[in-house]
Amino acid sequence: MTEAKSLSLTNLDQGLTADEVQRAVQSGQKNAPTKPLTKSIQQIVSGNFLTLFNLINIVLGVLIAYTGSYKNLLFLGIAIVNTAIGTFQEIRSKRQIDKMTILSEGKVKVRRNGEIVELRREELVLGDLLIVARGDQIPLDGIVRTTKGIELDESLITGEPNAISKQTGDQMTSGSFIVSGQAVVQVTAIGEKSYVHQITAAVQTEKPHDNSVLLTIINRIIKILTIVIIPLGVILFISKQMHGSSFNQAILGTSAAMIGMIPEGLVLLTSVALAVSARKLANRNVLVRELPAIENLARVDTLCLDKTGTITSGNLIVDHIIPLGSAHSDTEIKTIMGSFINGIDDHNETAEALKRVLPGKTGQIQTVIPFSSDRKWSGAAVNNQNYVLGAPEFIQTDLPKELATRIMNYSKEGFRVLCFASTSELTPTNLGKVMPLALILITDELRENAKNTFEYFNNQDVALKVVSGDNPVTVSKIAQNAGIKNTDKFVDMSQLGDQPDYGTLVATYTVFGRVKPEQKQQLIAAWQDQGHKVAMTGDGVNDILALRQADCGIAMASGSEAAKSISDFVLIHSNFDAMIAVLNEGRRVINNIEQVASLYLIKTMYSVALSLLFIFLKSGYPFQPIQLTPISTLMVGIPSFVLALEPNYGRITDRFMKQVMEVAVPAAICVVGYISVIFIVGGGVFGLKYAQTSTLSVILTGAVCLTALITVSRPLNRLKVLLLTTMATLFIITVVFFSHLFSLVSLFNLGLAMLYIPLLVTVYPIYFVVQELLGKRVFSKIKWKTIK
Repeated sequence: MTEAKSLSLTNLDQGLTADEVQRAVQSGQKNAPTKPLTKSIQQIVSGNFLTLFNLINIVLGVLIAYTGSYKNLLFLGIAIVNTAIGTFQEIRSKRQIDKMTILSEGKVKVRRNGEIVELRREELVLGDLLIVARGDQIPLDGIVRTTKGIELDESLITGEPNAISKQTGDQMTSGSFIVSGQAVVQVTAIGEKSYVHQITAAVQTEKPHDNSVLLTIINRIIKILTIVIIPLGVILFISKQMHGSSFNQAILGTSAAMIGMIPEGLVLLTSVALAVSARKLANRNVLVRELPAIENLARVDTLCLDKTGTITSGNLIVDHIIPLGSAHSDTEIKTIMGSFINGIDDHNETAEALKRVLPGKTGQIQTVIPFSSDRKWSGAAVNNQNYVLGAPEFIQTDLPKELATRIMNYSKEGFRVLCFASTSELTPTNLGKVMPLALILITDELRENAKNTFEYFNNQDVALKVVSGDNPVTVSKIAQNAGIKNTDKFVDMSQLGDQPDYGTLVATYTVFGRVKPEQKQQLIAAWQDQGHKVAMTGDGVNDILALRQADCGIAMASGSEAAKSISDFVLIHSNFDAMIAVLNEGRRVINNIEQVASLYLIKTMYSVALSLLFIFLKSGYPFQPIQLTPISTLMVGIPSFVLALEPNYGRITDRFMKQVMEVAVPAAICVVGYISVIFIVGGGVFGLKYAQTSTLSVILTGAVCLTALITVSRPLNRLKVLLLTTMATLFIITVVFFSHLFSLVSLFNLGLAMLYIPLLVTVYPIYFVVQELLGKRVFSKIKWKTIK
């Protein structure tokens, strides 16, 4: 409070003047921009180029250059081009996401020069008066200058979800959000002096879901390779020297082995695929706040929906106002309600719908208790008489039987029922004697395309659950109209006490009504405890805890700033049907990367195996760096990038390791087997020279990799057939007509042809025989789901 006491108070009616704002800017008291969602261009470039494997490539390049065999440096050029293309794609995606971030970014209401204006956060200055209301997130530290009553949730700071009441003169911390009421707040700290920078980072990292499963697996593989590559390369080099190879030949052979072990482009391919998906989703008006969220949503099997704003449009209409009793006439009731609803000055959808049909404020307003999702009512004293508006069962726990039946019947028709009542007391915990005065029936329309969207999720085996603060009977009826299954299984969470069995609840019910914010969080945690991947959609302040708990949080851009700040996805046009595109993009990335990853790891596996084998053989390593270029480029690099962007929207089966083993292991075994035959039979029996054996090794390895490429490309379509035909043709042209460039001997040699033609003919059947044997004898006995 010391800072508040020494603070120069801004005029409440005027706010800062233009001159005061200009002086604040010139003195460095303007707020700093918030942390961007995307990496900077410099971070993208350095992250893609400055890697351990690129460092190994450069060292190998220097050693190869020392030998004078400059054409063997071609691998460096290709690696640079691939990385540059990937970097360009990421930067392109970044720019699109940044544009969408600006569109989704809510502005802050500020009083300046006697008027209320909307500004971006970076335009705020010290001393500004912020006009904040329920659902707003506090952008900067400040002090409450005036309020009719306000409650704050500081869970993002303290971890405690309990609402905290604030009065005039109290301090407010950036990152907290308003759950009830409204206030005028004067900014007391900006830029680095505010907690907002720390909170922004914490909000994005505290969510309990994991990062990309794909990237986690790939990074584990790379960690293992990092340990293996360098010592194995050193041992191979020493071995070749001891077996009489020249220094230059040992360098070239060792370099080829180490280059082959590096799954160059695999991490980049995954990152680029996610970035391209984010850009595509941005074009569909979906902002992706974290790239791994695309993958996480694709793995979701349970989708929790908030009714208002998700199933329904949120455009509420007051259908009827039904007076109860004879104490007041219809006109008197509406006049009192008009004074009440305009006096508390709430701006939620319900309040705005009532304002459109009720007269303006005519009475004097004394005490105000703003609406709270926890209480489910708002209250005010009008002309010294207490009134409340909210959920009937929360206003009066012992509703008369006739009135309760009446409310139930309205709810079964799909109406949202509110009760307006007078009370003898008016505190957040005690209303005293309650006298119901009127029922308000409110309708809400289904979102356009809601039925089609929910039908799609049903067909994809994604369980739909409705978690709402409204009456469960009403919610059940609306959910049924939207085409959601098992809506007859509903429960009123307000009737279950403080410690219900959440595990049993989530296994039994589909519709959950009268759910408090902390109960939403507990329900999602219960589904997660049962092994489900859970996504949560919401748009209000009452959804914050649930959005934060979920594996994927999805917010509507029309919703509260607090909800958007904690979510993984923001639907810019609040178009829930866009979630189909998000699900499909995630599935496309996962399915395609699981398929093409095996192409990269074939080379890694056979390179490691050949390195171990040739440590003990006198012959030089079967490849030179230049000879691996056609295989890496035509059988792995180009096709993998094409296949990674193919439509592939099948259900996620977590086949990464299984796919790798089923494709890469048989291919690596075949490569090692063929090369062993070539060196033992060709070199030993037929007396072929090293150049001839290495040439045969290249074409047989290329043939095996082509067979594996055909396998991962299934099911085939026109594009894939064209791709396979093009890659095979280019490979043949390369090894036949550009053999000298790649240190290969001419294949127009009858003696050589008598060896490589029979071997090539056997590649396809032998590959599938090995694959079949391994599948039945080994892979079928492994519990792949345990390999994560």
